[in-house]
Amino acid sequence: MPGARRDSVAFTVVVTVAVALGALLMVLVIALSGAPRVMVLATGLAALPVVPLVACYLWLDRYEPEPRTLLALGLLWGGFVATAAALLLQGIGGLVVGFTDDTSLAVVAPITEEASKGLFLFLLLWWRRAELDGVLDGIVYAGMIGIGFAFVENILYLAAAYNGTDGMGPGGATAVTGTFLVRCLVSPFAHPLFTTFTGIGVGIAVTSRSRVTRVVAPLAGYTCAVVTHALWNVSTLYGFEGFVGAYVVLMVPAFLAVSGLALWSRRYEQRMLTTALLDASRRGLVPQTDIGWLVDLRARRTARTWARRIGGPSSERAMRDYQQAAIELGFLHYRYLRGTPPPDFAARGHDYVARINAARPYVSFPGQVVPAR
Repeated sequence: MPGARRDSVAFTVVVTVAVALGALLMVLVIALSGAPRVMVLATGLAALPVVPLVACYLWLDRYEPEPRTLLALGLLWGGFVATAAALLLQGIGGLVVGFTDDTSLAVVAPITEEASKGLFLFLLLWWRRAELDGVLDGIVYAGMIGIGFAFVENILYLAAAYNGTDGMGPGGATAVTGTFLVRCLVSPFAHPLFTTFTGIGVGIAVTSRSRVTRVVAPLAGYTCAVVTHALWNVSTLYGFEGFVGAYVVLMVPAFLAVSGLALWSRRYEQRMLTTALLDASRRGLVPQTDIGWLVDLRARRTARTWARRIGGPSSERAMRDYQQAAIELGFLHYRYLRGTPPPDFAARGHDYVARINAARPYVSFPGQVVPAR
């Protein structure tokens, strides 16, 4: 457990420092990108797709919700660290190597942007592996990073469109409206989608028993992210027809495929959680009669509503604590059954069992005896 705490501290320090430095740079870049009124307008427009996109990923992440602080760090990393790193790398590369605009768009941008976004996922895999339970977790974290990146990048694109510095025309309201439609309404999922491939690779690595797969899967995921990003960028070089063609042939099928994988992964998590908790119940870690109230999302809500009705807010808090600890135990136990437990498996397991035992005397489900207060 001390090693796990050191890893957690190292992750927090590195990410926090990187976010602070990236934020300073990006705030400066944004401040220099246009007049205050233009930047307020660009920021407001760029923010519009953020809430719906975040809500979609939180909806996917309901079986075993990831720590909100880590999800927030993913958003901040994408918004500040990844954008700042990509700008610096592309700027340095342009000065040293002298890339053309087309080369930068088609090659340099996909490589640097997916690397800077994917680094957060690799840091999670390295220092906070226990927080990753599989492909769905990788998709959720990748989505948050991509949303943050797209938000800040869209501010810069919208401001450039309004100012007429994007090379697409004289600027003004018409230009910013066109950019908003394309980037914020038609393809708001582009950056989350690209980075999702890296997240899938990281999720596969966490659950694999093969050392080769644990190395190859994240690299393969990053490669897919770069390729899809490059294809998308190249399509813009061929005007509106190229954009529409790539959107229909590449982006929509890829989006539907990844969405299908995410939904399948969520259903798989229910079966996985049932299997793990049934085995845990045979070991005396959790009552078997409770499993149905833990693995079904609707049943969980019903149980919390029941707890609040019979015991008020304190009873609902006990139910939430019990559900969360049992769910965490289930996912941890499944990794144990697969032979891929995290290094601090025993300590985490003892902690979850202690939380379960502390909350269970104060918990009852519909049809069960109400505990004495």
